[in-house]
Amino acid sequence: MNKDLSVAIKASLRAGEVVMQVYDNEDFNIEIKGDNSPLTQADKNANDIINTFLIPTEIPIISEENKQIDYSTRKEWDTCWIVDPVDGTKEFIKRNGEFTVNIALITNGKPVLGVIYVPVSKTIYFADVKNKLAYKSELKSHNTPIDEVIKKAKILEPKDGSSNLVEVVGSRSHMSQETLDYVEKLKKNGSEVEIVSKGSSLKFCLVAEGNADVYPRFAPTMEWDTAAGQAICNAAGIEVISNVTNKPLLYNKENLLNPWFLVSKN
Repeated sequence: MNKDLSVAIKASLRAGEVVMQVYDNEDFNIEIKGDNSPLTQADKNANDIINTFLIPTEIPIISEENKQIDYSTRKEWDTCWIVDPVDGTKEFIKRNGEFTVNIALITNGKPVLGVIYVPVSKTIYFADVKNKLAYKSELKSHNTPIDEVIKKAKILEPKDGSSNLVEVVGSRSHMSQETLDYVEKLKKNGSEVEIVSKGSSLKFCLVAEGNADVYPRFAPTMEWDTAAGQAICNAAGIEVISNVTNKPLLYNKENLLNPWFLVSKN
């Protein structure tokens, strides 16, 4: 296995363990950040753990919970990590289990490796984009060794798109009017549409593993929300296309805010 992918998997599993220590505590504090998004001790603890794994790689890190580095410095990076220690903090607070640990490696603006770990179910998705390998492993422990993660891995297989039924991924927390309009357009074109709701980066995973056809995201996201999901989708043969450029989303941009995008097979 690629050395950096192995490091990312180990980091995500350990982060998932510390996230669950907070999640299983009935009382945890919730802070509100400057952008009005929630923050818990789980975000902070997971970020600290992930940093301990990634800093030794000597590859710079962009994390939602790290101090953001000015673009004048970042633009010199050809490779960087992009991390969301707890993606779906709103889902974490709601205690519905639909939150993830996201770690991606970016080279020249494109995701090359990605890991998404679901701490509640102990399910891990990981991908090597260059070699077009995307996997899912269902684990019994956060402390599962890498060789056991690989042994349990199953290849992700997207849907073939032959059915008239189009399963559209919709967010539990961010269903915009534009998304509703997209669904209506599909119906007018003769498709039967079913909405599949999920929180966090699990929406990418649904498409990559064949449990949905398309994920339209016509609402704000940041690079750390999407980088790992895009890596997993790209490795599985799924595109993540910007509505602005009609090209794949790029990373380590001057503005870390993503444009709207569409996740689909073609």
